[in-house]
Amino acid sequence: MATTSTRPPARDRLLDAAETLFAEQGIAATGVDAVLRRAGVAPATLYAHFPGKDGLVAAYLERRHRRWRAVWDEVLERCGEDVDARAVSVVDALAELHRRDLPGRGCAFLAASVEVTDHDHPAHRWLVEDSRLLADRLRTLAAATGADDADALAAELLLLYDGALAARARALTAGRGGPVAPPDLAAVRALAVAAVGRHRRT
Repeated sequence: MATTSTRPPARDRLLDAAETLFAEQGIAATGVDAVLRRAGVAPATLYAHFPGKDGLVAAYLERRHRRWRAVWDEVLERCGEDVDARAVSVVDALAELHRRDLPGRGCAFLAASVEVTDHDHPAHRWLVEDSRLLADRLRTLAAATGADDADALAAELLLLYDGALAARARALTAGRGGPVAPPDLAAVRALAVAAVGRHRRT
């Protein structure tokens, strides 16, 4: 009787391997051979799915971007028509992503932005897409609250989001050599709620 394999497809294994290794070692320090060994595939398989390492990096960031957007979409759907909850949803979505993500993973885009500096690199598109999603969505959500200056509120919410990501990255890195507290996302959310209140038109 034939058995059905539950092993993920080769493309998914390559992306899973890349995601783990990029998080642990960085993009530049991770060689293709290490990804192949972890994924358990031959070089020809990698090149059948990706044009090379740069293409793999781009696909990795694309998958992370789609995952992040899907989580944020779910959180927004739960908010319904509550404009204040929708405005601070970026913090709730970040908390939800952290709950689902594997331990020890920092922000893929924050890390990649340091290593992918060539605008012609195929992964650069996904750094731009991530920034655009944050800027456009936060501006729209801020405007819906009736803020007197939606741009200023959106900028403040983005600063809180970026600060939480940077604090988590610092905790993950320094935590290997000593205890550093991760960011308190409940406290970050409270600051976001306060920002919405301060910017509301009177």
